[in-house]
Amino acid sequence: MRRADRLFDIIEFLRRNKRVVTAQELAEKLEVSVRTIYRDVADLQASRVPIEGEAGLGYVLRSGYELPPLMFTEDEIEALVFGARMVRAWGDAAFTQAADAAVAKIRAVLPERLERIAETTRVTVAPGRTSQKDGYSRHLSPVRRAIRERRKLSIDYEALSGEKSRRTVRPLGLAFFGPFWMLAAWCEKRNDFRTFRIERIGTMKVTEEVFADEKGKTIEDFIARPSESSYSGLPQPHAD
Repeated sequence: MRRADRLFDIIEFLRRNKRVVTAQELAEKLEVSVRTIYRDVADLQASRVPIEGEAGLGYVLRSGYELPPLMFTEDEIEALVFGARMVRAWGDAAFTQAADAAVAKIRAVLPERLERIAETTRVTVAPGRTSQKDGYSRHLSPVRRAIRERRKLSIDYEALSGEKSRRTVRPLGLAFFGPFWMLAAWCEKRNDFRTFRIERIGTMKVTEEVFADEKGKTIEDFIARPSESSYSGLPQPHAD
């Protein structure tokens, strides 16, 4: 590993952990000696990186420090481009525009070698649903907004059995089950958790009613249910 990469990894490790990290822990993580960590941290401190602590006690990165957005590896660049292509294939219009804008901002500041990788990577995604007619583009954007703002949804839903119903739900999370988007929610009609396939939602309204977390009704409670089959953090689809 190049020393520049190692210095970057030290900063990233400290930034993610937000606690006192020992030199021994860093040495094991980066597969170098403790003495090397002492020297690297001293050089970072001399370069005004706000690392507090000292040899023998441990180190912590002062909150608020951010790295410049240029330190990407080749794998990270391909992952970002792949993610944007996934969103373009299976997301709504607003999601697609946001992903494209983010990748464009990143590519604008990349070194030439990495920019070329972003442009030529062959990691791609099969075409997905983008039609307004299938419910994906119509509903994904407002559902995402409702999850962020914690607003209840009023939906007309047709189950796989053909049964139709009107629900008021607390939207908790979205998961992509390829080729389906699934909404995890607390259903007030059933007084229990339910999942809904986005394309099977008919009319939908984001209400003005804001909900707060309640014990037993959160996304964490939903995921923790031992009876649920987990995939991407959400269970297999069912709604009755």
